[in-house]
Amino acid sequence: MDVRRLELLRELAERGSITAVAAATNRTASAVSQQLKVLEREAGIALTERNGRGIILTGAGRMLAQTATDVAIALERADALWNDFKQAPSGTVTLATFPTGGQMLLPGLLTAIAGVEGLALVCTDLDPQQPDFGDLTPDFDIVLADSRGRLPSWAIRGLAVVPLMSEPLDIALPEGHPLSAKKSLSPGDLINETWIGVPVGFPYDRILRQIEVINGSPARVEQRFSDNGIVEAVVAAGHGIAILPRYTTRDHENGLVTRPLTGVRTFRQISALMRPDRAERPSVRLVVEALRVEAARFEAEHTVVQ
Repeated sequence: MDVRRLELLRELAERGSITAVAAATNRTASAVSQQLKVLEREAGIALTERNGRGIILTGAGRMLAQTATDVAIALERADALWNDFKQAPSGTVTLATFPTGGQMLLPGLLTAIAGVEGLALVCTDLDPQQPDFGDLTPDFDIVLADSRGRLPSWAIRGLAVVPLMSEPLDIALPEGHPLSAKKSLSPGDLINETWIGVPVGFPYDRILRQIEVINGSPARVEQRFSDNGIVEAVVAAGHGIAILPRYTTRDHENGLVTRPLTGVRTFRQISALMRPDRAERPSVRLVVEALRVEAARFEAEHTVVQ
């Protein structure tokens, strides 16, 4: 079987449609369909089947797509070994991050790799309204993900996951709020408060759902914003309280204070996600290691400050 046609099958498994595969690989949809038909003839078994107006992989197709991933990993590993032998890591590495992840980690990361000759890191910040950061891995070498742990979908995709740091989430209050006199807060302290929330389903919102369950009453959410900066400004103006990440919230600098929450598991895990074959590239490995070092440094520095 042709490796390039196997890669198209893998792309179909990742992206879900012929149109998306065509756009990602700079081909026409008909060219992709034709190559997949050739692969089916080579395999001697149906690899796709109709599903409404589109197609999905058959059981055999899913198995062969996994084989395509194994082949890609083996090729990247062989290429990495050769590159390690003949030269230092080089080339372009693409990285996608959510805003506060970039705020914490990119300044130090860019400084750390600035002296690596032949290596270019191209970073992109994306809107945080991302249902699954794993969806970005086909288009970026490294994706910084914000979650409460490893998602099942990452294992299903076979993604390489490198945990970088855990960041506590605190309750943000306007300065002068009666609860700011306490060193920490419990869910019971927050009954009847007005909340400035985040979009439904975000990690912070799931913590608010836990608070509701513990208190046995629904939270009154006045507004919802995906941008932490807007949440900070609205809370500081006295319009409610919120859940915000500890290290990137400007406590006392803009009219708000933060307090830790007890009785609820409140943190977010920041990880680097990669397709397993890309994780084998020397240049990607170098950037991920620099990310791990910077995350450890940043976390230690801010834990001491707290």
